[in-house]
Order: sequence, then structure tokens, then C-alpha cells
Amino acid sequence: MIDVQRLRVLRAVAEHGSFNRAAGALLLTPSAVSQHIAALERSLGHPVAVRSTRGVTLTEPGRLLVEAAEAISAELDQVRHEIDRLTAPRPRLTVATFTSGGRHLLPAALARFVAAHPEVELTVLESEPEAAVPMVRGGAADLALSYHFDGPPPVRPGERPALDWVPLMEDPLRLVLPRAHRLADRSSLGLAELSAERWVIGCLKTEAFLRRYAELAGFDLRVGASTTDYFFAQTLVAAGVGVSLVPHVSLAPAPSPEVTVIRVEPPRPTRHIGLLLPRRRRPHPYAKALTEALTATAAGQRARP
Repeated sequence: MIDVQRLRVLRAVAEHGSFNRAAGALLLTPSAVSQHIAALERSLGHPVAVRSTRGVTLTEPGRLLVEAAEAISAELDQVRHEIDRLTAPRPRLTVATFTSGGRHLLPAALARFVAAHPEVELTVLESEPEAAVPMVRGGAADLALSYHFDGPPPVRPGERPALDWVPLMEDPLRLVLPRAHRLADRSSLGLAELSAERWVIGCLKTEAFLRRYAELAGFDLRVGASTTDYFFAQTLVAAGVGVSLVPHVSLAPAPSPEVTVIRVEPPRPTRHIGLLLPRRRRPHPYAKALTEALTATAAGQRARP
């Protein structure tokens, strides 16, 4: 049988690249680290790490064990959080959310949830999608309101602990132009018609996404401003800094009166909003209730393409 503590030591060696640094991180002596690795190799019957003057290199069996150690660590973290939840004096629910989803989708769903389940102690954590996956996988959050752009949802077959993606809504990106812009009276525009414009980026992660669509439209993107807030991006557009591409949800409840919002002609960039949940034998009953509340809220905010 492979000892979990020895897997933890091997994982630290892989992370830090040497026995000495791994020992420091684990509060062990280098000799103890070496003994753990040697015992692991004896139980496995194969070497897992090769030491040299340049540090430590994992063998192929060692790399496989590190992958297993990461999955086991996440499983144990999830179990610990589940035990904490079960033994808490009040039932708990922790939800992670990206900013614009937390501002425009979550409040109505939480109000519905709290009215039905006042006994639950709620915790809301702001978290972008790349951080939400390990939070849900490790049990730090019971579910996460998240999104992705092109490609598949942010769950991978075979990863453990397994996650499920529950789609909530398509969130088309809209063009936001100054009210006085020469094209402001159009009902829709192709991105190529704005090839000479400077652009305001409302979320740093969307820049590469927007550049791909600009390339499809045959022009190079000229960035006039980069922000981490879609509301701030709208104020910059109103000030004449440039034009922007903003998700429909982030325009709620209403855009600034100094800008105009126009649909994008195909190919139309879209953000896909959904929920990340751990796949469990016994689903979290309150996570299921909040999922239902969010599904109802999203249905009321779906936009025309």
C-alpha cells in the first residue's frame, strides 16, 4: 500500500525541486525527506526521483504518483470541508462568484434562497473562474458561479475530484459606443466596421478573446485602455477613449445614458455562464436549492442573440 504521507513528501519535492527545499516547506529534516522517498520507492519497486547537482528530476512513475497525490489531496480537502459542514451548529453553504455575475445574477437568487432557507449560514467569495475550479474541487466552495468563452466548459474528463458544469445562460457580448459616435444609430454592426477604432478592454482576460475575433474580421486590435471592471470601461467609452465589447449581463440594469449598445453581427462573441459543482454521491441539498434559484434568475435575464 502507498503511504499518503510519503505521497505528500514526493509532491513537495516535485514542487520545490530539491530535498532540502521540500524539507524546509514540510518542517522536516532533509534526511527525513530522503527516508520517506526511499521508503516510497521500496514499496513501489521503482525509483521515483533522481537527484543531481541541478536538483531533483522525477521519473515517469514519480510523475504519475504526483498527479495521484494532487487528486488525493483535493479529495481529502473536500472530505474535510464536508465533515465541517455536517458537524457545524448551523447548515452552511459557500458560493464563489465572478464579479459581474455576483453583481447581476446572484443577488436575486440569494434573496429567493434565503427566503426559503433562513437557517443556512451563507458565505459568498469573489473568485474569477481560474480560481473557482480548485476552490470547488478542494471543498473551499460548495459551488461556483463561473463562465468560459470559446471552447469546452472548465471541467476535464478524468480529473479528480470530478466536477460538473451546469449551464445557466448564453451571455452575448455587445458593442458599446459613445452616444455621439457616427455608427451609434445602427441596430447591429460587424467588428470589421470598427477596425479603425481604439478599444477599451473591460476585463483583462477578454483581450486575447477579442483579438481572435478582430483577426477573424481582418484587423489588428488597437487598445486605448485596459480595465478590470466593465462599468469603468463604459465610463471610458462615454468619455470618448474608445469603443468596447461588454457582456450583456454586465450592462444590467441599464447602460450609461452617454453610451449606446449595439448587437454584434456573426461571428458573435459570447460568454457562457454556468455553475461548477463537485460530483458527489450525496449532492449538497442547499447547493441544489441555490442552483435552482440561479437557474430561475438566469432564465429571466437571457438576452436575444
